[in-house]
Amino acid sequence: MIAIEISSPGEPEVLRPAERPDPVPAAGEVLIRVAAAGVNRPDVMQRKGLYPPPPGASDVPGLEVAGEVVACGPEVTTFRPGDRVCALVSGGGYATMCVAPAAQCLPIPRGMDMVAAAAVPETFFTVWTNVFDRGRLVAGESALFHGGTSGIGTTAIQLAACRGVRVFATAGSDDKCRVCEQLGAVRGINYRAGDFVEAIRELTAGHGVDLVLDIVGGSYVGRNLSALAMDGRLVQIGLMAGEAMAEIDFRRILGRRLTITGSTLRPRSVEEKAQIAASLRREVWPLLEAGAVTPLVDRTFPLTDAAAAHRLMESSSHVGKIVLTVDSSLRRNVG
Repeated sequence: MIAIEISSPGEPEVLRPAERPDPVPAAGEVLIRVAAAGVNRPDVMQRKGLYPPPPGASDVPGLEVAGEVVACGPEVTTFRPGDRVCALVSGGGYATMCVAPAAQCLPIPRGMDMVAAAAVPETFFTVWTNVFDRGRLVAGESALFHGGTSGIGTTAIQLAACRGVRVFATAGSDDKCRVCEQLGAVRGINYRAGDFVEAIRELTAGHGVDLVLDIVGGSYVGRNLSALAMDGRLVQIGLMAGEAMAEIDFRRILGRRLTITGSTLRPRSVEEKAQIAASLRREVWPLLEAGAVTPLVDRTFPLTDAAAAHRLMESSSHVGKIVLTVDSSLRRNVG
């Protein structure tokens, strides 16, 4: 197979194609001929040497793929060769072949192409487990999503709006704010032009929001707490500010009975991810197949041009997801 290796920690140019033996599916795994692979922020962090793969995971970057099952390992009964699937993986997605636990695979929604399907697993698994499981967000509540035009943000806005939540989102330009509103947000808030805490205070008549989903961290933490309503929940899933520490006023937590929680997805067990997959199949797949929710793909790049995809990711100029595609001739050449 052809895989995109990280030759050494560094800039996008360290991503280089290389030949490797095809992986062999173990018990409970399937082998997927990859048609497309999603690009995510953790891939960038891994490339820089800041986010090593968990024990046992492939050193090849890539956390989500879409393609065709070509072989099944022992004990797999849910899929068979020829099935079209998208899958959440702990690594190995930037390749023409990839193994995935069958429990982390889902059939590609009816009517969806491979590129769109490759943009689903990482963000939809992340949003579901953090917003609706950990965050307990329900219809009639309100939420603030930071990074509204990121893959996470565009997914969270759509899913929450479809489930009867009043949504607000931050973004870095007026144009991006309008995109958030087109996706279902009541208001997009340009964080470069004003204070999102004050905006939330005005938009909610001083009440605040029931949930904040944050990918930034750092100085945002205290401000997020200020934007929360009584019994509000802050769900922290990223530290894009690059700061692992933050100073907060615990009087606000006590006085408003606030909850701070957070999680990472990649190190979680196959069993835990299988539970999320089952929830998505039940709760979200009907929305995808009906077109009520859809992954937004900003641009695609050939697999061998992963460096360009990473440069776009780091520019933050994209809206939605970035996807790598595998040319059919390349797939034929590698069997």
